[in-house]
Amino acid sequence: MPGSIQSIERAAAVLRLLARGSGRLGVVEIAESLELAKGTVHGILRTLTGVGFVEQDRGTGKYRLGAALRQLGSAPLDVNELRSRAINWADALAARSGEAVRIGVPRDGRVLVVHHVFRPDDSPQVLDVGAQLPLHATALGKVLLAYDATLTASWRAREPEPYTRRTLTPAALARALAEVRRAGWAGELGEMVPGEAGIAAPVRGHGGIVVGAIGVSGPEDRICAPSGTPKARLVEHVRDAARAVSRDLGASR
Repeated sequence: MPGSIQSIERAAAVLRLLARGSGRLGVVEIAESLELAKGTVHGILRTLTGVGFVEQDRGTGKYRLGAALRQLGSAPLDVNELRSRAINWADALAARSGEAVRIGVPRDGRVLVVHHVFRPDDSPQVLDVGAQLPLHATALGKVLLAYDATLTASWRAREPEPYTRRTLTPAALARALAEVRRAGWAGELGEMVPGEAGIAAPVRGHGGIVVGAIGVSGPEDRICAPSGTPKARLVEHVRDAARAVSRDLGASR
């Protein structure tokens, strides 16, 4: 059986991204969200505009779904499918890292925890499934913000709550999100709860679109090296798990 056609996968990812919200997106925003070259995105948009699937606002130069495709809506990946595809990899990540594992998706301007694996020891723990976490103060949330320009625009319209003295300001968060896109993972250090830290990486579906995030969390002294940066081995464990879940969801890379 012949393999998939990359250009069609990328075009589909652009359409899904535009279908997520009512706002218009520019070439740079789309390129950053999908980790594609700006020239590649521009070519895809030019083709989609030519066939009426996408339209460009003459005033801003930004793009949105064309009239023929607006009925596609913005239905997210089915949470049950994400959980079923990720459960084995989440268990393996907890075993390898020795830390609690959570999987989150965007929901109503926050991170909805859809799966939680307890830290593999005898310490008291509370199940987080169903919990809603702040986007700007968690590693899971930073990943979701970094790859979704519409979600970021919606979040910026609100006043982010400073949970601790380490909670990032909007300007600092913008720099952090750029670093997430560069490095491919996000960290948190006492930004929501003092003394707690986390690491997360993006989970991608068909065409490379980010559909969720997976990560580990725990006390700072377990997650971070003495320098205060996340431990390299934990970062690699998290990224490996994210790539494995993404492959199972049909991501091509």
